[in-house]
Amino acid sequence: MEEKKRLIIKLSGEALSGKDGKSIDPIRVQEIAEEIKEAYDLGQFEIGIIVGGGNIWRGKTASEMGMERSSADYMGMIATIMNALALQNALEAMGVETRAMTSLNIPQVAEPYIRRKAISNLEKGMIVIFGGGTGNPYFSTDTTSALRAAEIGAKTILMAKNGTDGVYDKDPRSNKDAKKFGELTHHEVLENGLEVMDSTAAALCKDNGIEIVVFDMNIKGNIKRAALGEKIGTIIR
Repeated sequence: MEEKKRLIIKLSGEALSGKDGKSIDPIRVQEIAEEIKEAYDLGQFEIGIIVGGGNIWRGKTASEMGMERSSADYMGMIATIMNALALQNALEAMGVETRAMTSLNIPQVAEPYIRRKAISNLEKGMIVIFGGGTGNPYFSTDTTSALRAAEIGAKTILMAKNGTDGVYDKDPRSNKDAKKFGELTHHEVLENGLEVMDSTAAALCKDNGIEIVVFDMNIKGNIKRAALGEKIGTIIR
C-alpha cells in the first residue's frame, strides 16, 4: 500500500467570511469544506489545516484601540479556534472524520495539541485542524503552518490565497506590470522580502526543506490540483 503524503493547508480567516470580509459565512465555509473533501477523497493525502482569524479579529484594530500586543494576539488565537470549529463542523456534516486541536487549552470544545496525538489522528485518516496559532503571542498563523508542518513531518504547505494566484514581484492589484513567479527558492523569498509569509515562517520552511505552493483558492478544484502537484500558482522550494 502506497504511503500517503502528509500536507498542511493554510487558509486565511477572510477565506471563511462573506463579501464584507468579516465574520463567518456558513455558505463559504461549506464551499471550502467541499474543496478540501475533494482532495481528501483521493485517498492519497493526510491533511492538516491551519486557519487564520482575520475575519473575526485583526491586530490593526487592536493597535488603533491602543491595546497591548499580547492581549490582542491572544484574542486573535481565540478567533482562529472559532474558525477551526466552524470548518470542523462543515467537514463532519459531509462525513469526514475531523479533529480540532488547539494550542490554547479549551478541553470543552477541542483536543489540546499534542504532537504525537496529532500524528496518530492523521494516520487514522482524520483531517486535523490546528487552532490557536502557536499558543504564543508575536507569532502569526503563517509561522504556525511552518511549525506544525515541521513537527508532524509534512513536507508541503498549500498556501491558499483569497483571490491571489501566486507570488508577484509587486502587488498585482495596483501594478499592471507586476511579474508572477512560477518557481522560487526559499532564499529568494527571504532575500527579496517577497510577501509570501512572514520571515520567521519562511526561514522555518527553508531550514526544514518544506515546499510551499501559493495559489488562488477561489478557483474551483484548485486545492485538489495543488495537492496533486499540478503547476498552478507559485512553487517555493
